[in-house]
Amino acid sequence: MINALYLGLKFSFSYFSILPITFKNNVDLSQSNILAFMLFFLPLVGLVIGTLSLLSFYFLYSLQWYGAIISALLYMMFYGFLHTEAVVDVFDALYASHSGKNAYEIIKEPTVGAMGLLYTVALVLIKISGIVFLLLHGYFMEFLAILIVSRLSLLMLFKIYNYKSSFAMQLKQALSNKYLFTSFILFTIIGILLTNKFIILLVIGLIFAYLIAKIIKSKLGFINGDVLGTTLEGVESLLFLIVALIF
Repeated sequence: MINALYLGLKFSFSYFSILPITFKNNVDLSQSNILAFMLFFLPLVGLVIGTLSLLSFYFLYSLQWYGAIISALLYMMFYGFLHTEAVVDVFDALYASHSGKNAYEIIKEPTVGAMGLLYTVALVLIKISGIVFLLLHGYFMEFLAILIVSRLSLLMLFKIYNYKSSFAMQLKQALSNKYLFTSFILFTIIGILLTNKFIILLVIGLIFAYLIAKIIKSKLGFINGDVLGTTLEGVESLLFLIVALIF
């Protein structure tokens, strides 16, 4: 159990970030309990890479907006633009499906169309602008809370939907209710310690995640890992806007 927890923790950071994590060649990461802990620690990945981004802003604070932009980009770099890449594929598939093409074949192609690229650039600009606003106005804890919420929302979606992806279905089957509820409880407590607005952000984030995933599924006819990544990007961007407008 302890070994599975340790390997799941490492696997989560290895898969969902670019932090330097290595494994021995004989380690079998496909075991169900390791995959369960991998998802269990997903919100922690957001918290850690978000903290690293805040630390970078601390050292670049004298640069003001310039330092905030660099720190915002570093956050996205720390997860290797993994979720941003998903946005390209999803928007590419959405526009291809309008012309009667097979959306699943399009989403798996290594090339991307102009519309997918343009919408992704627009989303990246919106997201970076949101992070910069939060950093310059001192919403540091709200920023970290949103990164936890966006990843908790993915755990929720794993339980709701079936996936047109063997790995995603393997993760879904590994994520038992015990791991899901424990992760929600643990990271909700951490989130409340960060900000008293956490529950509000969590409820809004879960609603956004459900709606985004449902809309994309209705257009594409399926959900896979790219849709989850796009949902995460959408939830974070919308929550940055909510904080900027209301809090």
